[in-house]
Amino acid sequence: MFKLIRITLCAGLLATGPVLAKVSADEAAKLGKELTPVGATKAGNADGSIPAWDGGLTQAPPCFKGEGTRYCDPFPDDKPLFTITAKNLGEHKAKLTPGQVALFEKYPDSYQMKVYKTRRSFANPQFIYDATFKNATSATLGGNGEALQGAITGIPFPIPQNGHEVIWNHKVRYRDIGVRRWNNQFAVTTAGDYNLVKIQEDAFFVYSQPGIDPASLNNKILYFLQVTTEPARLAGTILLVHETMDQVKEPRGAWQYNPGQRRLRRAPNVAYDNPGTASDGLRTNDQLDMFNGAMDRYQWKLVGKKEIYVPANSYAIHSDKLKYSDVMKKAHINQEHARYELRRVWVVDSFVKPGVSHLYKRRTFYVDEDSWQIVAVDVYDQRDQLWRVQEGHHVIAYDKPYQLPVLETVYDLQSARYLVMAANNEDAETASRKFTVEDFSPTSVSKLATK
Repeated sequence: MFKLIRITLCAGLLATGPVLAKVSADEAAKLGKELTPVGATKAGNADGSIPAWDGGLTQAPPCFKGEGTRYCDPFPDDKPLFTITAKNLGEHKAKLTPGQVALFEKYPDSYQMKVYKTRRSFANPQFIYDATFKNATSATLGGNGEALQGAITGIPFPIPQNGHEVIWNHKVRYRDIGVRRWNNQFAVTTAGDYNLVKIQEDAFFVYSQPGIDPASLNNKILYFLQVTTEPARLAGTILLVHETMDQVKEPRGAWQYNPGQRRLRRAPNVAYDNPGTASDGLRTNDQLDMFNGAMDRYQWKLVGKKEIYVPANSYAIHSDKLKYSDVMKKAHINQEHARYELRRVWVVDSFVKPGVSHLYKRRTFYVDEDSWQIVAVDVYDQRDQLWRVQEGHHVIAYDKPYQLPVLETVYDLQSARYLVMAANNEDAETASRKFTVEDFSPTSVSKLATK
């Protein structure tokens, strides 16, 4: 189904375990030259349908009203090049994932993809580029891939040698330093009705701070606080997470507050395949942000790069002119507002290790080469049947700049239901916030919970 793009592979590329060797200074020197500063191929593809990266989108368009306001579409005059439907699916299968093909086959009368001109809009601040260059020759993985070492602030492995490294790049990619966002969830029924769960989240990405000393981070890469505000039966529920850099030395710390119990309690079950918060059983904990947390239950294989159609520059579906009811429809989101582009992605396959368990036997990840954002995932059950399909829609927060997730989907092919996360069309835009580590201490959160 796919056409592999030719790339030079090191001896360890297809290994299921992490390769500990750093790249050479000569390899790292390609960053900012034939590679972008974070490791993507700078040149376009052979037929020009993927253009060369020219620095990305670093200036706000005239429609943008400033910090905290909606990220408006910088490409309002773009029109679809073509639309993929079940009728012309055969012409485009080579550039679709198995999960995407399954959605066309499941919903032949309604599912479509509008494909637009590829705009490589990704950009990050210069301090991320500088840190990435340093990380290229110093970052390693220990603990069978669970301990990030010798890296700080930037992408740790811009020239990845194995699947672990690609997923670590996703986990620590730059997403501002401190943010507050609405991560609203919609569990959509087969009839198209949905239950809205409103969730406010604060995140402090301590790893991403410029000039930070790794020793000062106390083995943390981020702090995360989630407060459910609606519906009434869930209002006041709190989740606190401390994500670690060396997960062998110290696994994720997690605490939950239930208003009925009125106490913040340790929550070691906030991980792996335990059900995600208020998701109606439609996702696991490690599916938030497409994938998060420990990787130790899987064997990881870096397959290579491929060209596929994926969500990109998703300003239209993020518009505050849309109501939630305009987006959530029967069977799938309203694809009329979804934008797809041809992108190069890294493909990483993962298989559950012998002797351990996970709800998902296999997952295939598609990681955008420009941003290291996972943009699609194919999820398989214990019978090796395709079960769930994830897509991540995102925009460039051009005043920062970084790539901002604005809508994530998990389609359940077996139940014909789906889950939407991270939508905030009717709520405030994601915005920068200044935090301290103390804001995310169990003591501080306990005080917040009992106010």
